[in-house]
Amino acid sequence: MTRNDSNERDASSRFAEDLAELESAEDFLAYFGIDYEPGRVHICRLHILQRFHDYLEGHRQRNGEPTREDYRALLQRAYADFVDSDAQTEKVFRVFKKAAGIATVPVSAITRAGPR
Repeated sequence: MTRNDSNERDASSRFAEDLAELESAEDFLAYFGIDYEPGRVHICRLHILQRFHDYLEGHRQRNGEPTREDYRALLQRAYADFVDSDAQTEKVFRVFKKAAGIATVPVSAITRAGPR
C-alpha cells in the first residue's frame, strides 16, 4: 500500500466517522457548508433528509459509492427541492403518495387466486 492509499483510507474513515456524528438536517447542511433558511429546514427537515437518502441510494445504484463532493451536491439538491416547494407537493413519504393515488405493491404480495 502506498502512502497516498493510506491517506485516502484515513480521509474516507474520518468522513464516515463525521457522518455518523451528524444527527439533524441542520447538522448535515452546516457540515457540508450549505447555506439554508432555518425556518424552511424546521418545517421540512425529515423530508429533506429522506430525499437526500433517496438521492444517495440512486447514486449508489448508478455510480457506486458517492464521494464527499457527491454527498454535498445531493444534499444541496434535496434542500433545493423544498425551497420553492412543500412536502405535500414533493411527495417524499408514502402517506403523501397514497393521498395522491400513487400506491406500490411489492411483487411478493401478489398471489394467484384459487378457483372459486
